[in-house]
Amino acid sequence: MSFIQYKVPEPTLRRLPWYLAYAKLVQRKGESFLSSTQIANNIAIDASKVAKDLSYVKISGKTRVGYDVNELILVLERFLGFSKLHKAFLFGVGNLGGALMHDNGLMHFRLEIVAGFDVKYELAGTSINRIPIHHVERFNELQKQTGVNIGILTVPTDKAQAVADVLVAGGIQAIWNFTPFRIRVPENIIVQNTSIYSHLAVMFNRLNELRESEE
Repeated sequence: MSFIQYKVPEPTLRRLPWYLAYAKLVQRKGESFLSSTQIANNIAIDASKVAKDLSYVKISGKTRVGYDVNELILVLERFLGFSKLHKAFLFGVGNLGGALMHDNGLMHFRLEIVAGFDVKYELAGTSINRIPIHHVERFNELQKQTGVNIGILTVPTDKAQAVADVLVAGGIQAIWNFTPFRIRVPENIIVQNTSIYSHLAVMFNRLNELRESEE
């Protein structure tokens, strides 16, 4: 299986939503144009980096004026996939999984969790935020019915790889992994790791370094 070559660097993809959020803020203020320098100053990154990032989305600004705000928002939303609704299944309806199912804000970014799955039979037939919960045994059946190809992984760490294997075998093509375990998947499966524990580790380490520098 060949390695997939992605055209846009991941750091750029991580920054583009920041530009989109700021462009929407400017739009609400009634401003019509936005320069890369304005974006850079308000997000605290280099202006040349902003211009390079935006070059990937095929939009050009006007000299001494900047980017048309409405066009910039439209182009970024389309490029990032926020203009199309994406449906996902969530696996592991615990505290974190339940919180994500309660998070209506995901819909602003066009992600809809349409069902939750868990190994606990007592959860089957219940719902959270009007999202139905099924036993994991029904995953293959419902995936074939709906064609959902995104899976959100919020299971316990020791179950992460086993559940990921089930997802891949069942037709899931992209996994948003909230566990601290780095799952192993075929090269044609997209994985986005978002471990809150990893971010906590970085924050705590930086705090320790700050305290040591102040002593």
